[in-house]
Amino acid sequence: MGAVPEEIVDAEHERILDRVAAVDVAKDSGMVCTRLPGTGPSGRRVSRVWQVSATTNTVVDLAADLVDLGIEKVTVESTSDYWRIWYYLLEAAGLDVQLVNARDVKNVPGRPKTDKLDAVWLAKLTEKGLLRPSFVPPVPIRVLRDYTRMRVDLTRDRTRNWQRLEKLLEDALIKVSSVASTLKTVSTRDMIEALIAGERDPRTLAGLARASMRSKHAALIEALTGRFDDHHGELARILLDQIDRLDTQIRQLTTRIEELIANTGHQVTPANFPHDHDARPAADAMERLSQIPGLSRETAQLIIGEIGLDMTRFPTAGHLVSWAKLCPRTIQSGASTSSGKTGKGNPYLKGVLGLAAATASRSHNTFLAERYRRIVKRRGKLKALVAVARSVLVIIWHLLADPNTHYHDLGPDYYHQKINTGRRTNTLVRQLEALGHTVTLQPAA
Repeated sequence: MGAVPEEIVDAEHERILDRVAAVDVAKDSGMVCTRLPGTGPSGRRVSRVWQVSATTNTVVDLAADLVDLGIEKVTVESTSDYWRIWYYLLEAAGLDVQLVNARDVKNVPGRPKTDKLDAVWLAKLTEKGLLRPSFVPPVPIRVLRDYTRMRVDLTRDRTRNWQRLEKLLEDALIKVSSVASTLKTVSTRDMIEALIAGERDPRTLAGLARASMRSKHAALIEALTGRFDDHHGELARILLDQIDRLDTQIRQLTTRIEELIANTGHQVTPANFPHDHDARPAADAMERLSQIPGLSRETAQLIIGEIGLDMTRFPTAGHLVSWAKLCPRTIQSGASTSSGKTGKGNPYLKGVLGLAAATASRSHNTFLAERYRRIVKRRGKLKALVAVARSVLVIIWHLLADPNTHYHDLGPDYYHQKINTGRRTNTLVRQLEALGHTVTLQPAA
């Protein structure tokens, strides 16, 4: 008797459509293809292909033409950042636009490779429902994402400038970074400013130490004895000015992000949760996400900017984890099953989740820290961090999917409570008997 057939229902994006369009995107133009029902007696479908320049007015005119044709779905290929003008303007015209990864729309091997044939192939895949759309957040989240990503980029630039300053001090034989925990302390900044101003006496420089650094006076004198000359001072001034400028810009971005978070609310609630609750602003989601060990307000803001607030785009937590590339691909053929690579995913999201996992792994008396310690013993640090990052993302999905949910830590003893004591006892008894012991069990008083 054969196996029972498995019924698989098509997803929403897998519908067969009659009137579709596709755009093969280049930098200066796009090859547009429409697929419409034929009017002749043969009943064959007809493709129309033409080139459109990538300018605002031209794309707006194209959008009006597609609306008049009754196009049900438009597919845009994600080529670098050149897809944005097509996606944004077609979406603004009221068309149903989907963005697809270029890797998923490769032409059949053996066929010629031209822009015209690529556009036709893209349109044929669209009408058959064979394309999986990429996640593009709504406009308010896209605006928030631009601010949070800019803050991350500027923070990285500031870190690079601090590193350059440390290398400059090493070149001047100034070893203050070996005594101070960081160059960002007020005492260290005063010493560097004095060096730039022309002070070279190490005792005078060491006298600028404050608070706990005063106890390191002798070590500071040795560390500040070097060959700091005028050209070092000029370069250090440039680096400090850049750091101060970046500090100001980062504070400006943080203020703007707080304003956007306060004015952004939930768009949709998932079908498996009640719809009668009040719309919660993104600020509420940020506060609930920041309760997760390893997440701060800034990291919660970045996460909201990357995945948005509408979890209907990800039917389950597993869909979100798969989109973020925090789980390996499953490769199964016959009786053989193996795991592939996780993939690149969203670099900003993976970066902040990795940072959150590293922070959570150092916490005490939390479920995430215990999960890290259990996995790191047998799989190593990197895989343990990925596993914890995946757990953090699963928690985030549940908190965003139900606005009435708050974070509750399972505790470090969660895994111990799940142990089957009878099975564990039998296993230990068999191991002792295999070593030649006779085991008699007696319940504890």
